[in-house]
Amino acid sequence: MHGSPTGPGRSFSENYLGSSEQEDDYFEEEFQGTKSTSMNANVDKSNSLVSSMGNISIEPQKTIPTARATDSARVTKFKKELSSPTVILEKLRELAWSGVPPYMRPDVWRLLLGYAPPNSDRREAVLGRKRLEYVDSVAQFYDIPDTERSDDEINMLRQIAVDCPRTVPDVSFFQQPAVQKSLERILYTWAIRHPASGYVQGINDLVTPFLVVFLSEYLEGSIENWSSLDLSEEKITNIEADCYWCLSKLLDGMQDHYTFAQPGIQRLVFKLKELVRRIDEPVSRHMEDQGLEFLQFAFRWFNCLLIREIPFHLVTRLWDTYLAEGDALPDFLVYICVSFLLTWSDKLQKLDFQEMVMFLQHVPTHNWMDQELEMVLSQAYMWHTMFNNCPSHLAS
Repeated sequence: MHGSPTGPGRSFSENYLGSSEQEDDYFEEEFQGTKSTSMNANVDKSNSLVSSMGNISIEPQKTIPTARATDSARVTKFKKELSSPTVILEKLRELAWSGVPPYMRPDVWRLLLGYAPPNSDRREAVLGRKRLEYVDSVAQFYDIPDTERSDDEINMLRQIAVDCPRTVPDVSFFQQPAVQKSLERILYTWAIRHPASGYVQGINDLVTPFLVVFLSEYLEGSIENWSSLDLSEEKITNIEADCYWCLSKLLDGMQDHYTFAQPGIQRLVFKLKELVRRIDEPVSRHMEDQGLEFLQFAFRWFNCLLIREIPFHLVTRLWDTYLAEGDALPDFLVYICVSFLLTWSDKLQKLDFQEMVMFLQHVPTHNWMDQELEMVLSQAYMWHTMFNNCPSHLAS
């Protein structure tokens, strides 16, 4: 894998990111809640879970309770919250955690990230101003000849240009030249305005959920049938600006994940290892006996927020929960990764070192649907609640 031009600390990305593994088909998402209903399904398990913390194995369940019966009621709650003169963000977070109706996602995400203000009277003016600021930044930093860039900036732009075609390679829409150019503008402008980290491989993946969501305001049907030719320059600019600002807001909450040597990610990997040891000691011991380091697979999970590990059609649903978590996302992400890993606890204990490395770098999620993702999230929620309320569980 290619390295980042922004400094020697990028060796982590080079060593651990690996190649992109994305799914071919994107289909229209059907709104479905999970947090409260999935958790209710697990309430009767929680006591036994506490008493058997040493050995827990999870297999993805093919059928779990969903909130389908209350979809209309939840949609009504979303509408009520979004139509309020001032959105109460805590209420919106609670609703969004369990999934956002796709057509409401652009508005909800802008609010959850603090890009759009809760006050409806100010919203249009604020968005207009921020979009103009993005246009000015592109003109100042991107739309200039290379003679006005430093050598580092030229190298960074070249690296971004190399990475853009590798972003979600199996979804044809992202291979359209205009889409790749938008991605390049967003990434380069962000990197120049955030010199502490600059561009780091993996950040290109993080733009894609925003692109899909904000494009969906203007393009209908399946992403496989979308064409950038159907968009005016003004719409493209607005979409890019929204992606830029939402990416900035997201990464503001995890700044040390992408600075030199990426200490934030190393910290999360360490916590993941410790949680797995506490929750599923047999699989933890087997991985240790085989000499498997968590960095060998989990670095990419955290660096790309699991985008490369699940089918692309599930990513925006996962990100509903991410954005609902707000500043607590890095902490909760560890629990999601614990739940994700332990989905294959029994399988992992039968594999040797090389087999585990290959398995965990190419986890078999290509057939996953909503149910499997909802189970991962509900288990993560249960463990997070359990350990946060009883931190002594994590004491050595």
